[in-house]
Amino acid sequence: MYAIIRAGGKQYKVEAGDTVRVEKIEKKLGDSFELAEVLMVGGDKAFVGSPLVSGAKVTAVVTRQAKASKIIVFKKKRRQGYRKMQGHRQLFTELFIQSITTPEGTVAKTDKSARVFDPAKSAERKAAAPKAKASASAEAPAKKTAAKKASGGAKKTATKKASGAKKASGKTAATKKS
Repeated sequence: MYAIIRAGGKQYKVEAGDTVRVEKIEKKLGDSFELAEVLMVGGDKAFVGSPLVSGAKVTAVVTRQAKASKIIVFKKKRRQGYRKMQGHRQLFTELFIQSITTPEGTVAKTDKSARVFDPAKSAERKAAAPKAKASASAEAPAKKTAAKKASGGAKKTATKKASGAKKASGKTAATKKS
């Protein structure tokens, strides 16, 4: 079963278990909520709304709140000396679709669970990782360093030839005819 939902002025085709990036929604990470703007529900029996299907719901979980990759906005007017360059990163919310409910009451659920990406927890894990590596390396036995061989003779140095004046190129300046 699938559904076509509207979020942030755009339409998305979703199934149970899908992950969708939509425009930013003011929800906390891990929150479960229902999207009521369902335009169509398809599957064994199709329900088409005008514009919305009444009684249809899509349950979603917020798995991530972040910024998309940067896009460059470059404006130029030729022969005017006008150039403007900007970067833009759009905010988005990543949703995990848990279930789709039809107006008749049939529900399509997923067996998968939502994996919430929390940047604060990942930063803590990264900070703890170097400490663990440092303690592991302290316990490891020290490696023997090889002694460098002492050179018996003096090193020969190559002398660089001093380049004289640069050769003048054979080209002469073009004269303007009047």
